[in-house]
Amino acid sequence: MQFVIGKLRQAKRLSWLFAVFLFAGLDHFFRQGRRWAPRQRADWLMKWSDRTLRGLGFELTVIGEPPKGGFIAPNHLSYMDIIVLASVMPSAFLSKSEVGKWPIVGTYTKIAGTLYIDRMRRSDVANKEEAFGRVIEAGIGMTFFLEGTSTNGSEVLPYRSSLLEPLVRNDWPVTPAYLKYECIGGIPANDVCWWGDMGFGSHLCRMAKLNRIRATIVFGKSVQPGKDRK
Repeated sequence: MQFVIGKLRQAKRLSWLFAVFLFAGLDHFFRQGRRWAPRQRADWLMKWSDRTLRGLGFELTVIGEPPKGGFIAPNHLSYMDIIVLASVMPSAFLSKSEVGKWPIVGTYTKIAGTLYIDRMRRSDVANKEEAFGRVIEAGIGMTFFLEGTSTNGSEVLPYRSSLLEPLVRNDWPVTPAYLKYECIGGIPANDVCWWGDMGFGSHLCRMAKLNRIRATIVFGKSVQPGKDRK
C-alpha cells in the first residue's frame, strides 16, 4: 500500500512540475516577451519558485531577515537550493557556464537572469563585474555558491575566494546563509541533496515520492567585505 501511495504521490508531483514549467514559459513568452529588466526576471523566478515548492511538497522555514539586495553566500546542497532561495526574495544566481547549455533547464535559467561563469578562466569573474553591478543596482539579491559544487551537507567545502574579488573592489555587502533539508520517508543526504555523480532524473523521481520535505534557510547579518577577499 505504501508503495502505491508513493507512486501516486510521485506522479502527482511530477505532473505539477511539468505544468509549472509549461505555464512559467508561457508566462514569460506571452506576458513579458524577451526584453526583461533584471527585476522582472527576478520577480518571475520568485513567483514560479514558490509554486514549484508547493507542488513538490516542500515546507519552508525562514530564520532571520532575507536581505534586500546585495550578495548572498549560502552553502550548496542541491539544485533545489535555487528554488528555495528564490521563493523568499527577488534573486539572480551565478552558475557555471555549462548550465546554460543544458536542455530546457538552460533556457529557463537564462529567462531567470542567471549569470554564467567559465570556471576554467580565472579572469572571467572580473568580466562579470559590470553585470553584478546591474543586479545590485536593481535591488536584487545576487547569490553565488562559494563552494563551487553541492555536497550531502556533512561538510562545507573550501570557498573559491576569487568570486569575492568584485565585492572587495566595490564594497558590496554580503549576507551569509545556511540551508538545511529534512524529510519524512527518505534520507535527506540521498533523496534531497544532489551531489557527486547522482543522476538528475532518478534523483528527482526519488524526491517526488517523499512524504514531506522541510527546507530551512537561516540568514545571517549583512557585512561589508573588507579589503581582503580571503
